[in-house]
Amino acid sequence: MPARLEPFRPADLTAEQRRLYDRLLGSRRARGPRAYPLADGEGRLQGPFNAMLLNPELGDALQELGGAVRFGTGLTPRQREIAILAVAAHERSDYEWEVHSHAGRQEGLTDADLAALRERAPAPFDDPAERLVLETVRELLETGDLGDATFAAALESLDQARLYGLVTLVGYYRLLAVHMRVLRIDA
Repeated sequence: MPARLEPFRPADLTAEQRRLYDRLLGSRRARGPRAYPLADGEGRLQGPFNAMLLNPELGDALQELGGAVRFGTGLTPRQREIAILAVAAHERSDYEWEVHSHAGRQEGLTDADLAALRERAPAPFDDPAERLVLETVRELLETGDLGDATFAAALESLDQARLYGLVTLVGYYRLLAVHMRVLRIDA
C-alpha cells in the first residue's frame, strides 16, 4: 500500500517543525550506532520520526518519551530489545522489526532467538530474567493486563521501577506501530 504521508523535506519545515527535527537529529538515539539512520540522504526523517513533524508539540513529547523508554527503563539492553521485538512481532510492525532485529543482534540475539520472537514461539533464552521479560510482554500484549502470578514474578525479578518501565515500553512501541500502520510507513 502506498504511504499516506510523504517525508517532509527539511527546506519545507515550519519553525516549530524545524526545532523538533533538530532535536530528533541531535538526540541520543540519532548519535548512537544505527543500522538505519533517522534521516535519509536528503535529510528527510524516516520511520515514525517523520510523522512526529505533523504536530511538533505532540511529536516532541512523544520523542522525549521514546528517549526515556529506550534509555531509562533500567532494563538490560538485551531485555529491552527482546521486549521491543516482541511488540514488533505482535503488531506486525516491519519498521520496528527491521531496526530492532539489528539492534538485538548487536546485543547478542541469534538468528534462532529472532526467529522464535518473530514466530511467537516459546522463549529460547537461558537467562530466566530474559524469559520472564518475554513472557510478561507477551501476556500484556495478548490480554492488555498482567495476571497476579505474572505480575508477582515480574515484580520479584525486575522490581517496581523496571516493571513500570517495561509496561511503558510496551505501550510506547505499540503506539508507534499503530502510527506506522495507519500512515503506511514501511521498513
